[in-house]
Amino acid sequence: MFNVVLINPQIPHNTGAIGRLCVNAGATLHLIKPLGFDISEKAVKRAGLDYWNKLDLNVWENIDEFFEKNDINKMHFATTKTNKPYFKAKFKKGDFIIFGSETKGIDENILNKHKDRCITIPMTKEGRSLNLAISTGIILYDAIRQNFDEFDINQ
Repeated sequence: MFNVVLINPQIPHNTGAIGRLCVNAGATLHLIKPLGFDISEKAVKRAGLDYWNKLDLNVWENIDEFFEKNDINKMHFATTKTNKPYFKAKFKKGDFIIFGSETKGIDENILNKHKDRCITIPMTKEGRSLNLAISTGIILYDAIRQNFDEFDINQ
């Protein structure tokens, strides 16, 4: 129903949790290289990700390849560098919800080029950011809430 995109993820446990989230939400997970860890079958088995074979997964060589093959008008960029809350965005089936790496976020050149497509999770000034897997869950499930009539729990 939706696409979750991780640009250069660095922490395997976060990506594993997001993979599980995507399986349960019927979402496709897109990983954009370079990755900070190994996703070979052996590594995935060792990490105990027994659901990984159920995941609809696309791995891209770089961000340029991803942008060339996908519609920018369906993209939402999650960042702390905007004031537009995620719940003001209108999510539609097939949209891409894009997250940057745990250490760097999304490149500022991308954010500046697509300011109108940036969204954030409101937080107090006491915190700097939320865990990537938690952030993904918050935004993905609001997108599902907005489109629940089309959500297929039997898929």
